[in-house]
Amino acid sequence: MQSSHHIPGFTIRLAEPGAGQPVESSAPARGARSRTFRERRRNRHGRGLRGELMLPTLPGYRTRSDRFDEMVMDSAQRLHDIWGKPLDGVRFAVDEIPQGLEQLVADRTPAPMGLYEPATPDEGPVITLFRRVIENACSSREELQDLVHDVVVERTAEMLGVAPETLDPVYRRRY
Repeated sequence: MQSSHHIPGFTIRLAEPGAGQPVESSAPARGARSRTFRERRRNRHGRGLRGELMLPTLPGYRTRSDRFDEMVMDSAQRLHDIWGKPLDGVRFAVDEIPQGLEQLVADRTPAPMGLYEPATPDEGPVITLFRRVIENACSSREELQDLVHDVVVERTAEMLGVAPETLDPVYRRRY
């Protein structure tokens, strides 16, 4: 019997007892029956999940990573609404941890929360935020949102060559 849980609508064939014996009638599919995983809502003992655990409309449906990405995009959109044209073509990225984190910890150097990479001839500037480093520095969701915005403002100010206070009027005034 074959099974594959990642292919939707995958069909399996269950052999009936005595299916290996020669069939006397001319019925082509007498020895096997077909059932799809989509038709089976529960496991074979009648237990198990009947549907989705969390509906997409509920706040718990999104993962921490999704919420963090949304915070970064909200901060970037806020800065773009304020500054406009100078921020066209800037890409904002989220990475889990910075490269060489083990060496930074061994040297007792604080890990960077973000990174600005200047533009190259092929692509525009990239501002990367490191999700795990920022999350470890915060104790609440509100503090996380403020820190994410501050890191976005700091890296964008580094890119534009201005002070972070001039880039966003509420920079570090929320604490």
